[in-house]
This record gives sequence, structure tokens and C-alpha cells, in this order.
Amino acid sequence: MNFSFTPATREAAKARIGLQGPAGSGKTKSALRIADGLAKGGSIGVIDTERGSALTYAPVPGKPELGGHEFGHMPMDTHDPRHLIQAIAAARDAGISVLIVDSWSHFWNGRGGLLSIVEEAGREPGAGGSFGGWRKGNPIEQDMLDALLNYPGHVIATMRTKGDYVIEGKKVTKVGVKAVQRDGAEYELGLILDMVEGTGSVTKTRYEPLEGLTIHHPGEDLAEIILEQLGQGVDPIEVLMTDLTDAKLTYDGALALHARAKNRGLLDTGQLHPKTGEPSTIGALIAEYGTALRSQPTAQGPAGPAPHSVSEAVAAEGAMGPEQPAGSGSSPVSAPQMRMMHACFAKVGLGAKDQREERLRATGLIIGRQVVTANELTFDEAATLLDTLTAYGDFDNPADEFTAMVQGLEDEFAKQPAHA
Repeated sequence: MNFSFTPATREAAKARIGLQGPAGSGKTKSALRIADGLAKGGSIGVIDTERGSALTYAPVPGKPELGGHEFGHMPMDTHDPRHLIQAIAAARDAGISVLIVDSWSHFWNGRGGLLSIVEEAGREPGAGGSFGGWRKGNPIEQDMLDALLNYPGHVIATMRTKGDYVIEGKKVTKVGVKAVQRDGAEYELGLILDMVEGTGSVTKTRYEPLEGLTIHHPGEDLAEIILEQLGQGVDPIEVLMTDLTDAKLTYDGALALHARAKNRGLLDTGQLHPKTGEPSTIGALIAEYGTALRSQPTAQGPAGPAPHSVSEAVAAEGAMGPEQPAGSGSSPVSAPQMRMMHACFAKVGLGAKDQREERLRATGLIIGRQVVTANELTFDEAATLLDTLTAYGDFDNPADEFTAMVQGLEDEFAKQPAHA
């Protein structure tokens, strides 16, 4: 065996999401909405133990106006965890991008589920009761968990909840609810949403911007944040190269690109030259393009001596620090700021899932530079954005007033010279 380390990247990670709540709390619908956002054009598969309840949300043939979610459906009326392992293998073979297990609880306490297997094994001669039954049950459960967590696509598992009680002497006290699944199983997942009447509250997460968040009808906006945290929302190299080869790129823009690439550790990433096709690196290409722009005369007069590279210009001009985004000396956007943004945008009429581009456009106009994701904002830029959104959210007609303000900024921007 080769014991060695390779560079870790989030792009290799996949979402592992649990939705838990009582019957009718919106688990299945929310799972499909989130899956639509995670799939990015890929396929969605539902392993359905809920007597076909997921079919309620499927399209109606010939009636597109009724809406619905496109997904492959696999009904299961027995709940042996080994059958789930086989179903997961079938999803892998079919190339399912997002797999929904609705519900995972049935493979714990449903007909033929793990508890039934343990009980039956414990009754065998010489088994020693339930303790002996778990000698058979534990390996089956571990195999099921391995199959679920090692699935090559995104996974969403729904779980039913029941009342949780504490017994002290003769007193029984209800202390909340717990998932119908083995204690601690939810900790194997990266995100847990507690569902109540269509509203999800994040109770456990590995994605910092989601900490403490409450979301009404969680769906594609939530998926977008998860994909951004996994580095899968937008290919950063593709974005950098698109901006670098833009005909309107300025020298200052090249400096900003250099800072973005350095901040994400991409300067030494290999990339073919867009004109010659020769092997190069992101840093070298930005230096080449930026230096050429620096040496060009402008409307203000002839250019000064061209620096050897954009990175040298960054150091010489002090335009940005080594760990700071372009145009700001502050720290990155904070998790509380990220959580506030969606609520503030909703107040000014830009909270819908299909308004992402409008939100980014408004953000860029307010802070003075375009961004492809809110994660690119600095703390100060986020504060400026939130101050603006909060102020307009208090207007009598916030949506119209905010739209007029953004249009005014866009009109002003359009009046500026191309290389201002």
C-alpha cells in the first residue's frame, strides 16, 4: 500500500443531508426541491418506502402547467437494510446524481428493518437474546451506512421523528423529539434540518454559512449555498479565464484577478494558453495579460515602465494584501452576514430562487465590483450591502424603491468610459 498524502479539495465532496420531522412536515417536498438545486442538470432518484408519497410531486403527463419534479422512482415495501444496499448499487449503476432515501427510518424500525432482524436473530437457539441479535445486526447496519455515505453522488435522507422522554424515578418528562433511527446516526450526515410545517431549522451543519439558519420551504437557494461551500457551484478557474480574456479587461482588473487567484491558491494551477495552447499557469497568464495592458497608452497619457509581472505590481503598489480580496483590506464575509443576506434581499423583492443573477447584479453595483458568488465578498463589502438592503427594507414600498436605486446605479455605470 502506498501511504501518501494528496492535496485535498472540496470539489471531491458530496452533500450528505438529513431532513427529519413528523409526518406532513414537508420532508419529501423539501428533499425534491433541494435535489433540483444539487443535480445541476443531472438525474434524481427516490427510494420510496412511504407508499408512493413522492409520486404526489411528479409531473402530470400532458399538463406541464401543474408543475412537478422530474425524478426516477423506486418503491420499496420491505425494509431490509440489505435491500437498501442493493438499491443504492442500482442508483450508482444508473448514474443518479442525487439520491433521496424517503424514508431512512423504515430501514431501522419498519417491516423487515434492522430492529426486526436483531429481534429475530436474538430468538435463535443460543443467540443470547437481543445482545446476541446485535452481533448479526451491527455488521448489516454498518454495511448500509457505508453504502449510503460512499455513494458517488449527493444523498438526502428523510427521517421521521418521535417524542423523546427522560425518566427520573417515577416521573416521565418529554424533552423534545428525536429521529427514528439509531442514536447518533444523524451525526454521520453533513447537514440536518428539523422540519415543521414546511420550515426547516438547521440543527447540525458542516457548512458555516448555514449555522443557525431557519428556511421556509428549503430548496434551490439552500442547495446553492451547499454547492458553493463544496466548491461546485461555479468553476473558479473557468470564471478567472473568462474574466482574463474579456476584451474590456483593464490593468486594475488584472490586479484584481491576480488577488482572487492568489486568495484561492490558484496561481500555480496549470492552464493552457488561450491563444497558443501552450502549457502555462493561471499566475503566468494573468501576469502576461496584465503586463501587456500596463504597457498600453491610455486616455490619460503614455504608460510608465511596465512591471515584470502583475504580482510585482501588486507588491509595489500595495493594491491588496496577500490574503485579502481585491479592493479591500478587510477580512472575508462572515457567516452571520451570509445568513442575513437572503432575508434582507427578500424584503426588497429579490428573495426568489430564480433571482440569483439579479441579486448578484445588485450586489456588484452597490459594492462597486462584480462578483460571481456572495462568498467573494469581504466583511466590509457585506456590511455595506446589508446596510443598504436594511435601509430600503424599511421603506413603505421597498421593492420598487430598491429597484429604482439599482437601476440608477446601472445607468451611472453605463455612462462611464469603457476603461475607466
